Amino acid sequence: MYLFTRTGPDRRTELHVRLDPDAPVVPSLARASVPAGRFEREMHDLYGIVPRDHPQPGTLVRHRHWPSGWYPMREDAGSPPEFGDPEVPAGPVPAGLTGPGHFGFCVAGESIRKVEARPGFVHKGIERLFQGRDPAAVVPLAERVSGDTAVGHTLAFCLAVEEAAGVRVAPGTQRARALLLELERLYNHVTDLGALCDEIGDQVLSARFGRVREQLLRLNARITGHRLLRGGVRLGGVLLRALPDPGTLAAVGADLAELADLALGRTAVADRLTGTAPLAAGAARDLGALGYVARASGLDADARRDHPFTDLRPALTVPTAGTGDVLARFQIRAREIAASIAIIVDLTYGLGPGSAVYWPPLAPPDGPASGVGIVEGWRGTIVHRVELAPGGTLTRTKIVDPSFFNWPALPVALEGALVPDLPLVDRSFNLSHAGNDL
Repeated sequence: MYLFTRTGPDRRTELHVRLDPDAPVVPSLARASVPAGRFEREMHDLYGIVPRDHPQPGTLVRHRHWPSGWYPMREDAGSPPEFGDPEVPAGPVPAGLTGPGHFGFCVAGESIRKVEARPGFVHKGIERLFQGRDPAAVVPLAERVSGDTAVGHTLAFCLAVEEAAGVRVAPGTQRARALLLELERLYNHVTDLGALCDEIGDQVLSARFGRVREQLLRLNARITGHRLLRGGVRLGGVLLRALPDPGTLAAVGADLAELADLALGRTAVADRLTGTAPLAAGAARDLGALGYVARASGLDADARRDHPFTDLRPALTVPTAGTGDVLARFQIRAREIAASIAIIVDLTYGLGPGSAVYWPPLAPPDGPASGVGIVEGWRGTIVHRVELAPGGTLTRTKIVDPSFFNWPALPVALEGALVPDLPLVDRSFNLSHAGNDL
């Protein structure tokens, strides 16, 4: 039965349609009346009555987690069957400064049963922009593959081009590059520790980590002229405007160690981090997880040791943890901060400020050539592979950011977590949208 009304004098019209109980179908009036079409969709969802030739036959009140073939308003509906898990969407428009990504959560109450993560909203065709250009002209592009990883991506690109062109960089220059790489690791880990405290609601600790972060950014600016260390790594060389003071770094390390202990000594912080979103070692290994995500799950992998471009011993240590939860990812960052400071102090001895560049090559390749650069960026292993045409122009560049490997690990870790924990867990992974969506 349809009830139609009209304005003005009281006019009401009822339209009755007799249906076959075994196959209830009604001719759709949606093309004549948009509101009638919406009621027809509701009839279908609740009673199973099919509106024939409806221009928009999709569901209206029925959700995807409802059991198929169950119409709750029918007298023969019976007791409600087992429902599927409803999906709670998040994104792709982010609440903060992170890049766009969509999460679909299948939940039971507040517990997450399953997560579908969909990055790729800011694919830019970066790799195509390298093609046909001189390698020296695209170093600024490599610095911007992922803005917080300027040193890591630029160094991987330069190492790949240098290998393809047959350029040998002096050991001292490589050590200076390693120093910049550790400075990048240092300020980003401090940023993440402060952000994790902020996600928990401890703004005081977050502000204290932020104060140290600002110290490090100003140090970066003195060393390379840029707060994010751009301009330091160059094809065939490096530029250091100044060197970090070992005494200042030691004081920063002591300050950060105290802040980390203070954070984990607070019950509210430790309880919120412990056992939240664990990533098992087997899952991390199967997914190819990298960086602090892998090491927090017990995987002993680090390109600084496994694929070195310079020898960092004896200062280099590779900390690992076994629980794989947010607490472990917090602790790994804190321990890597101490390790990075030790490496920087060790590298500082024997280095001096200035520029050292071995580019362009004395003899450009006379045939096609390729090279690979592998670097342990602060998020994990970064790989660039390049192909050069005769004469040295780029014909192909392939970039792999560690976030490409760690994105599939985030939904696995989130299974069983609470929906309100998403920002905390997401920050503990801190994946790069720009590095993934190339």
